[in-house]
Amino acid sequence: MESNTAAVAAPVATQAHAEINVRKLFVLCCLCLATTSFSFALRAAIAGDLKAELFDPIDSLRSATMVGGALSWAFLGFAFWVFLGSAVVDSIGMRNMLGMCGLSFIVGPLLVIGANKLTSGPGLATVVGIGMFINGFGWGCSETVINPLTTSIYPGDKVHRLNVLHAWWPFGMIVGSLIGGFAEKSMGWRVSFGLLLIPAVAILALCVGTKFPKTERVSAGITTKEMYKEALRPGFIVWFLAMFLTSSSELAPGQWVDIALSNTVGMRGILLGAYVGGLMFVMRHFAGSVVHKLSSVGLLWVSCLLASLGLFALSNANSPVTGLLTATIWGTGVCYMWPTMLATASERFPRGGALLMGLMGTAGTLSIQFVLPLMGAIFDRRKVELAGGDAAFQALLPGQEMDRVLGGAAQTSFRYVALLPAILLIVFAAIWLRDRRRMTG
Repeated sequence: MESNTAAVAAPVATQAHAEINVRKLFVLCCLCLATTSFSFALRAAIAGDLKAELFDPIDSLRSATMVGGALSWAFLGFAFWVFLGSAVVDSIGMRNMLGMCGLSFIVGPLLVIGANKLTSGPGLATVVGIGMFINGFGWGCSETVINPLTTSIYPGDKVHRLNVLHAWWPFGMIVGSLIGGFAEKSMGWRVSFGLLLIPAVAILALCVGTKFPKTERVSAGITTKEMYKEALRPGFIVWFLAMFLTSSSELAPGQWVDIALSNTVGMRGILLGAYVGGLMFVMRHFAGSVVHKLSSVGLLWVSCLLASLGLFALSNANSPVTGLLTATIWGTGVCYMWPTMLATASERFPRGGALLMGLMGTAGTLSIQFVLPLMGAIFDRRKVELAGGDAAFQALLPGQEMDRVLGGAAQTSFRYVALLPAILLIVFAAIWLRDRRRMTG
């Protein structure tokens, strides 16, 4: 099935490539992904500022829950559009959808930045949430296009090109983390978040006058009905559900790292995010050789093991040294998860086209809509318990005792998330063994 699809797609794609600038399109894909991760890192960096400036004055007991809820709206916006957009990308057109991406990265941040100018009190959480939703919508537009576009312009080199593409996720995260860690205090959180407008305008500029190819599915003559049938296969449903847990291991802790770990490791948690991003940027360029040795499922099993161990270790880190060491374990674990899940789904279910890639992205990001607020709720509940009750927590002043309470709450929230990748060790082990039996049998 897969070889037939590739055989049809390759000559069609070759003919289409004579009329398009493949390099420019791939650069545009990389820019879109780097912008989404830049946004991801900046959201994490401003989480503490949102909590202190906007939400603490409203309800100090539930402020972390409110921050987690507001941040999670970005993931809901992503999941919403990846789910719908993947089914209609061929109708709307990839250029138009990337134009929507650029506009969303302008409108969303502006709403968050100006939230206190638009409303006050509990309404602030709503406005910030809407801004984050639009920001996530732009992320969804990007993810809906860049993966099928990359496989369309490089039909014979999918795994390598997808891994190179997704290496630009940690690149954007590094830039955003460094800005959040070093420059945010001098610029202010509003200016740092507003920097998203720069790459957003660049995306719009690159879209103007650029010719886009048809998706690989359309070029191969696979009908929409066949594409939807592929999504109902039991094997794909297993991968779809697994994506919920793999992405929860990476994205939820990554978004929570600054607000949680800054009180425990003796340094800005967002700097750990930058360090992990650097690991991912380098390691994703070598994914091909690692997969050759382990197989894609074997790589996912090892990734889940390291991610679970790393998250548990992070929950006990109490210094910059232990923070870096444990972040190395976690970062190595989550490094290959997202692109390997996408590439494996594309290889195993090639007739699913953009829809299946979009559904994988939907599963991966929709999970954060539930995990981030859960981490916030665990954090809030534990901080009150450690302080000795609501009144005791509200009476705490900044200092060593407050740091102890917030640090203990952070450790508990990370410990719970460490269970998620551990569940997949059983699932991936079963698939890995089945694949080996089929190869040897």
